[in-house]
Amino acid sequence: MPDTTAVVPCFDYGRYLAEAVASLLAQDPDPPRVVVADDGSTEPETLAALDALPDEVELLRLPNGGVARARNAGAARADTPFVLFLDADDRLAPDALRVLGRALESHPDAGFAYGDQRFFGDWEGEMRFPPYDPLRLLDRHLIGPTALMRRELLDDTGGYDPAFALYEDWEMWLAALAAGWSGVHVARITHEYRQHGTSKLSTDRRLYRDFRRQAMTKHPALYANRRGLAAQSDMAAAQRLLYRWFWGPRPLPAAVESWAARVLLSGSSG
Repeated sequence: MPDTTAVVPCFDYGRYLAEAVASLLAQDPDPPRVVVADDGSTEPETLAALDALPDEVELLRLPNGGVARARNAGAARADTPFVLFLDADDRLAPDALRVLGRALESHPDAGFAYGDQRFFGDWEGEMRFPPYDPLRLLDRHLIGPTALMRRELLDDTGGYDPAFALYEDWEMWLAALAAGWSGVHVARITHEYRQHGTSKLSTDRRLYRDFRRQAMTKHPALYANRRGLAAQSDMAAAQRLLYRWFWGPRPLPAAVESWAARVLLSGSSG
């Protein structure tokens, strides 16, 4: 039996679903158990893709309730010690499960392991994350939506909070920190993040300040403990002030920041 369950939430992403599932089933040497949690899709192409899923994939049909509820419903089907979430328009990089699993074996106190991202689709590039830093996490999402996590972490946090309509994955890592869990970063590409049309990366950015206010309201003890978290950070005092000044309010307009990120990240893949 596999030791990992991979949950794929899907809402009208049938044109990408087979590719996401294939990237999971191709993991070597042991592919995960795969659960596709359909979030009330209505698009004919998606309904056909759901019906065409391989026999070894479990399909969970749900009424539309949002990605957080779909992920939680899929995770509820997991009886494995590890769980991973992959959006239906993304891909898990080759060998990602092996690399992330070894990281958790080497760091038994860590609740989750994550790697770097490769963007593909309408534009391409790579996002290299720094080592796990709880202080940085307060003001910037430096983990991404796809990580290999221990099942106990989900139990301790209660899973994804449906009250968060955006950045729900970032809030999960804040909740994990509040519950006493830390993460470990692996300097390998593990998550392939598709860029297309109105992807979440661009739409969520426009509502970033709303999320931050909501996160600070839910986790006041975390944000009040900056001094304590600074002791776990590799940033010097001046760097911490600059980081908080910029990434707290994020003063650049979303369009300007998105353009700059696209230029910089596209250049990083060369």
